[in-house]
Amino acid sequence: MIIKKASFVISNTNYKLCPNDNKAEYAFIGRSNVGKSSLINALTNNKSLAKISGKPGKTQLINHFLINEDWFMVDLPGYGYAKTSKVLRAKFHKMINDYLLNRKNLICLFVLIDSRHDLQAVDNEFMQFLAENNIPFTIVFTKTDKQGRSTLAKNFNKFKATMLNDWESLPKYFMTSSIKRTGLKELLDYISALNKDFKTNQES
Repeated sequence: MIIKKASFVISNTNYKLCPNDNKAEYAFIGRSNVGKSSLINALTNNKSLAKISGKPGKTQLINHFLINEDWFMVDLPGYGYAKTSKVLRAKFHKMINDYLLNRKNLICLFVLIDSRHDLQAVDNEFMQFLAENNIPFTIVFTKTDKQGRSTLAKNFNKFKATMLNDWESLPKYFMTSSIKRTGLKELLDYISALNKDFKTNQES
């Protein structure tokens, strides 16, 4: 798949105000500073689509983008940012959970993980929540360009071993780099395949 057009649609704090749910939707989420905005901009070939900031916690709304006039890409607020106030964290938690549990056309949630780090408890707990609520998700490892191949492989194997302590198998995943564009084609091809299934189900 090639993204030829990506346009901002709406930002809000309530899933009930999201666009009509007749198009397939794919959301991106992860801990603050995981490289979510950079990945979205790299996928869409638009450096200014999602706001990039050196300050964690910049995304605070549910942001919808219409892709190729055909499907929605959604930029969700990050989670696990300790410096955010308890009140604001609770607000984000409710906003994100309400969206995930009620958005009927959400085909897949891409959970971004920094490939340089061990499996964090907050990531594991979030993915367990997704599994328990039958919310389809895929792991996207980011920033693979920040380390050599051997270090990347070592970190991934450690991550996998830790995760398999609680999981029967590792969920589907992609290795990506926004800078080197590693894995972006594979990720978009995956979305394209899911889009075809969505349309087939709509027609049947």
